[in-house]
Amino acid sequence: MLFRWRRRRIVQVQQVKTLSKILKTEKIDHKKKSFSIGLALLILLAIAVLTYVIFEKSGLWLVEDDDLEHVKWVAILDGQTPDLERSDYAANLLKEGVVDSVLILGRRAYRDRSNSEFYAEDFMKLGAFDEKAIYLVPHNDPSTIAEAYTLIPWLKSRNIDTVLLLTGATSTYRVKRIFQKLSGNSPVYLTKNIHHITYDPACWYNNRESRKDWLRSWAALFASYIDLFNIDTLSVADSSYYKPIRSYAEYKKEWRPKVNLQKILPKIEEKIKAESEKEIIKDSVATAVKDSSKTQEKAPAKASAKETPKDKKAEAKKRK
Repeated sequence: MLFRWRRRRIVQVQQVKTLSKILKTEKIDHKKKSFSIGLALLILLAIAVLTYVIFEKSGLWLVEDDDLEHVKWVAILDGQTPDLERSDYAANLLKEGVVDSVLILGRRAYRDRSNSEFYAEDFMKLGAFDEKAIYLVPHNDPSTIAEAYTLIPWLKSRNIDTVLLLTGATSTYRVKRIFQKLSGNSPVYLTKNIHHITYDPACWYNNRESRKDWLRSWAALFASYIDLFNIDTLSVADSSYYKPIRSYAEYKKEWRPKVNLQKILPKIEEKIKAESEKEIIKDSVATAVKDSSKTQEKAPAKASAKETPKDKKAEAKKRK
């Protein structure tokens, strides 16, 4: 009897242990399920927040729009559209007296010509500007960093303190960071969002060109962090010009057409002879017309003089 009772007791204890194990595993499974559900909800929330940030805020993060009252220099960086929206914006600032001088950057287009020359010629048509206040910056740089290498030493050589950089809206933050990183403390750079129609930072995802611009700008921004890693600032001695920076007045003197008088004089003489012959013909025709008119006037006078005696005789016969 004692043996059976112990056996039953052992069986009961084992059953209690198995039940407790089952309950524990169920609790653990319930906790795991609740944790996985919470984690999934957290991931979905993070995805929703990230989506909102990407669609609503990431376009604005690329844009650096500074306030300005007066700046002595404005630099029109290369890469504007055929509308030349940056040139128009700079021309308006120059007319309003917000800026004093303009730097027009342009990449090499032909063997000895650059886009800065064409931009400057168009710019001068926008108003009566001082030719000595408009500067051409020809370059052969494939990137914004290379443009900074061309421009920054020249700015430092003239001790320029503040420069307004005009570029695309999506490039303003990146461009400002590049120039500040390579310049150090001076000059101070400002950027403006010129609100061109190709990009709206608040709703960049609505337009195909805006989406392309957004993607390229973020890729260029990440690449600029790599390019500028552990790089030194530029000084006046680091200047490396493709061509010297010069004013529009100097450019006009340089590209003024050279006249070869020896080739032009024979043509001028021929033209003078032709004009003189035309004048002689005109004079002869005029004199001929005058002579003919005088002869026509004399002829009726003679005729009237001849007819007067006959008329008198006829009148006498009628009276008789």
